[in-house]
Amino acid sequence: MIDAAILHYCKYQERCHQEVRNKLYELGCTTPEVEQHITQLIEQDVLNEERFAKLYAGGKFRMKHWGKEKIKQQLKLRKISDYCIRKGMQEIDPEQYDATLRRLAERKVAELAKEKSKMARQMKLYRYLVQKGYERDLVADIVKELTTKDYN
Repeated sequence: MIDAAILHYCKYQERCHQEVRNKLYELGCTTPEVEQHITQLIEQDVLNEERFAKLYAGGKFRMKHWGKEKIKQQLKLRKISDYCIRKGMQEIDPEQYDATLRRLAERKVAELAKEKSKMARQMKLYRYLVQKGYERDLVADIVKELTTKDYN
C-alpha cells in the first residue's frame, strides 16, 4: 500500500528527496524503510533531484518571476546539492532574466509614480526587487537607471 501511495505521490509532480522522505515518515515508515523506498524510486528514475532542480528553477522563474537568489535559497531549504542547484540555474536564460527584471522594475516604478519622495521611490523599488530574489548589484543598477528618469 505504501509503495503505491508513494509512487503516485512522486509521479503526480516532480519531488525532491526531502519531500519524499517527509511523506514516507507521514505514512509511518521507519528510517530503514524510508531509505529503501528512496533507493527504489531513484533506481526507477521516478525520483531525480537534478530534474527536480531544473523544473523548480525554470518554473519559479517563468511563473512567479523569482530571481536566482530566491530560487537558490528555496532549493537549499529543500536540501538540494550545490551541483543540482547549478544545473537548475542553467535553465534560466540570461536574456529573459534581464528582461523580466526590467519589466518588473518598470511596472513597480509606474505603481510608485504617486510617491512624492524620490528616495522613498528608490527604496521601495529596491526592496521589492530584492524580495523577489534578484541580485543586489543588478537591482542597484536598474534602480539607479529607472529612478533618474522622470516618470511623473
